[in-house]
Amino acid sequence: MIGAMKTPLACLLAAWLFATSASACDLRSPAGSLDLSRATLTDVAAALDKRLATSEQVVKGYLRRIENCDRETRAILFVNPSALSEAKQLDAERRAGKVRGALHGVPIIVKDNIDVSGMVTTAGSLALAQNLRATDAPLVQRLKSAGAIVLAKSNLSEWANFRSYTSSSGWSAVGGLTRNPYDPLRTACGSSSGSGVAMALKLAAATVGTETNGSVVCPSSVNGIVGLKPTVGVIPAAGIVPISHTQDTAGPMTATVADAALLLSVMAEPGANYFVRDANALQGVRLGVARFMQGWTPATKKSFDAALALLKEKGVVLVDIEKFDDSELGSLQLPILLTEFKADLNAYLASTPPAVRSRTLKDLIAFNQSEPRELEFFGQEIFEQAEATKGLDDPEYLKQLASARRLSGPEGIDRLLREHNVVALLAPTYGPAWSIDLINGDPNIASSSTLAAMSGYPHLTVPMDPVSGMPVGLSIFGAAGSERLLLSLGQAFETARAKR
Repeated sequence: MIGAMKTPLACLLAAWLFATSASACDLRSPAGSLDLSRATLTDVAAALDKRLATSEQVVKGYLRRIENCDRETRAILFVNPSALSEAKQLDAERRAGKVRGALHGVPIIVKDNIDVSGMVTTAGSLALAQNLRATDAPLVQRLKSAGAIVLAKSNLSEWANFRSYTSSSGWSAVGGLTRNPYDPLRTACGSSSGSGVAMALKLAAATVGTETNGSVVCPSSVNGIVGLKPTVGVIPAAGIVPISHTQDTAGPMTATVADAALLLSVMAEPGANYFVRDANALQGVRLGVARFMQGWTPATKKSFDAALALLKEKGVVLVDIEKFDDSELGSLQLPILLTEFKADLNAYLASTPPAVRSRTLKDLIAFNQSEPRELEFFGQEIFEQAEATKGLDDPEYLKQLASARRLSGPEGIDRLLREHNVVALLAPTYGPAWSIDLINGDPNIASSSTLAAMSGYPHLTVPMDPVSGMPVGLSIFGAAGSERLLLSLGQAFETARAKR
């Protein structure tokens, strides 16, 4: 059915069904004093803290929203069957004077390549349908220690979009196709597609995605939310189905920058504090405009120019950066990822329970060949290329990795910041969501994610003016460990845009 929706009548039917669901989703969703259709993570946490709502009320409210709002978007794969009982337990603890942390009783949705005890982790693949996890990923442990409830697992681009060059973002054999809530015929991007859509539809107080290159910031950008890819290592990557140990990281996907700071503070090392409240963060700051990033449509450029004008109005000194040669970087990333994927995925598969029969990448290739649903729309040529790699001690891989980190970090972002005397770089994140084409896959489109991805440096996207009603994001990226600065800049831009 997903692939057959090509005729004008079918398109109109899809749009009508989506509009019916979306209109129900726009209705007020009461939970105590909260309206969950509008509440932010900060709002939910504050209401629970002040006992203006209970966690049980909030969980029930979000479950109703999942039922009413996600019939066509298909952002959610699995609801946690223990969510309501956990909410009741956390309410009882609060009444007894015990508060675990800043997210006590707050429902969060996580991407289904992140391990949660008592739930399966499929990465969207039927090969992992029996991958029932006995332990939480460390980032989930930190969420739970702060009192959060994992409400559900979100759909994703299968294997985090690392199986074929002609894949369609947001599709998985387990969950089908996640669609953009602004237009069901357009992509939700990926690979954290479900997390982006779930946040846009307010199906939880916040969501968690993962990124190797663009998988947090793209779905955040095209779904009109805030997304942060932190410095690799700030959030532990253990317990996440991997692509690359040098680029993979989880990241917050939220309604506001303040929410992203709160969620990051919980998922990062204990005691971390990324909260930002600097009303004058833009005054006199020097920011580099990454003009060397090309390929934007005129409409996206217009939105970006409006964002730059607003920043300048608020006191930012903008420095155009016209030239940066990233041609060598473009040839390095894929062979590095192929090598790391085979080694890292084989290590993860070895940790799966005995019910999972595919224990290696080679086994997965054979499974996909035997399962028609897996190869219905696109192949597995990336899997096959990765299987042919020679391992993490391959001299050619080590040489490529060293070059990539140097060219993207010390001789990339770091050099650009230093030579132009700026504290961060600016660019559009992506253009507006493109039309879904399951037969031909995603088009080649302009993006600003690669430098931050290959260096392992942080990258924040914040909504700027939409393009023909479709969201687009402003990217702010900088040096390793500069999350607090990026969040401060992003929040100031967010506030300025809201006050216009």
